[in-house]
Amino acid sequence: MSRKPEPVPHFSTEAEERTYWEHHDSADHVDWSKAAKVRLPNLKPSSTSISLRLPNSLLEQIKIAAGKRDVPYQSLIKIWLAEKVDTSTAKR
Repeated sequence: MSRKPEPVPHFSTEAEERTYWEHHDSADHVDWSKAAKVRLPNLKPSSTSISLRLPNSLLEQIKIAAGKRDVPYQSLIKIWLAEKVDTSTAKR
């Protein structure tokens, strides 16, 4: 059973709006009968750039391993890190 959504009130200040949303559920203002499924195929996970110092010899070994797998070396580092995290958390 669907009900008619409540209209969103007019706010004179941002503080007034913030107070309102702190005490009200936004779901009361959505007309779910008009909702439609969407696909977002081009979403990419968020990433953060970091600086990591590696010995030159280790970086060269990583680049060689990446070349053998035909993947960028930074991608190979991410794959290896993710695999290590997965195996470490699975042991707990």
